[in-house]
Amino acid sequence: MAKIQVMDHPLIQHKINHIRKEDVGSKEFREVVGEIAALMCYEASRDLKLKDVKIKTPICEMVGKELSGKKLAVVPILRAGLGMVDGILKMIPAAKVGHIGLYRDPETFKPMEYYCKLPADCDEREVFVVDPMLATGGSSVAAIQMLKDRGVKAIRFLCIIASPEGVERMQQAHSDVDLYIGALDDHLNEHKYIVPGLGDAGDRIFGTK
Repeated sequence: MAKIQVMDHPLIQHKINHIRKEDVGSKEFREVVGEIAALMCYEASRDLKLKDVKIKTPICEMVGKELSGKKLAVVPILRAGLGMVDGILKMIPAAKVGHIGLYRDPETFKPMEYYCKLPADCDEREVFVVDPMLATGGSSVAAIQMLKDRGVKAIRFLCIIASPEGVERMQQAHSDVDLYIGALDDHLNEHKYIVPGLGDAGDRIFGTK
């Protein structure tokens, strides 16, 4: 069974609480989302493999550590997921970036693909799928399935706020994908918004209504 980690780091909790406030403007909201993503990336990358390497410091030679194994890719779910990318790239500058775009069919309410552009070697990489909100889980489940259909096997999902309903749906659909969650909220309301949540993350990041 995949790991579910709800972040308990004081800085993450503090920053999430701040962006929940309705009077936080888009510029500040966008900046803090990036900061939260960087802190979450630190936690989500804790078990990446290391290898020994010889280096020379100004004083002497030594054996140090550097990342080994699979290279990394970040795949945001458009459009809100874009807000988390820069924060992660600050932590892992060599990571490649893919993009997945989905929209909800107005009749079936199912997520439909409208864009997918991934690194050519994505199937050989450890992929961090990012989206600020895990609400119903429909888009996240579909995005991860798109990656699996393209041969990607090592996937982690990072979101800032999740609903219990969304987590359950992800577990049912992708029990092999580790979930890293900034805050686990109470429930979804009748409009499928997370409660207490922070509203529409995409609108708040990009200043749209």
